[in-house]
Order: sequence, then structure tokens, then C-alpha cells
Amino acid sequence: MTAVEDEAAKARRADRYSEFLRVKSMSAGVYVLPPGAVDHQQPHDEDEVYYVVRGQAMLRHGSLDDPVRPGDALFVPAHEPHRFHSITEELVVLVVFAPAESGGR
Repeated sequence: MTAVEDEAAKARRADRYSEFLRVKSMSAGVYVLPPGAVDHQQPHDEDEVYYVVRGQAMLRHGSLDDPVRPGDALFVPAHEPHRFHSITEELVVLVVFAPAESGGR
């Protein structure tokens, strides 16, 4: 099992998000959403980068709706409303916040 797969397994068991790195300048974790899940994210105070490891979904960010699939890297600026939706395959996403995330999901 790779490190990302291990973190994805932890996220499934926990709160869908499993943080594995935290320093002052950034934090990182794995976010897992099953097919049909509702993503209740609220805008963050930090810039955010997503890297899609596995799955198929759409990402609504600002006024845009973009498909996401494995290998996609997505940037969401601080304070921009965003959420995943129309999840058709389990979505496993590496998440990086800069600076470190200050609030919860």
C-alpha cells in the first residue's frame, strides 16, 4: 500500500479528510468522497491545491463547473466557494493548503 492509499484508507474511516503534514507554511492531507457524496466544504482562508489521485467528479469553484479525473491538478484561491459534486467514482484527492489550514472542513 502506498502512502496516499494508506492516508485514503484513514480518511474513509474518519472524517473523509486525513491530514498527514502540518508546518507553518503549509499543510497537506487526503480527502476521500464516495460516489454520490455531498461535499459540504466552506471557503478556506488559505490557497488550496488539489491533485486528483483517483475518481471522477465535477468541481464547482466560483462560477465554473469543471470535470476532474486522475492526474488533474486544481488551484482554488483563498475565500473562493468550491465543492466537489456529481461524484461517479470514489474520489481520492491530495490536498495542499498554503499557509497551513487554520480551520476544519
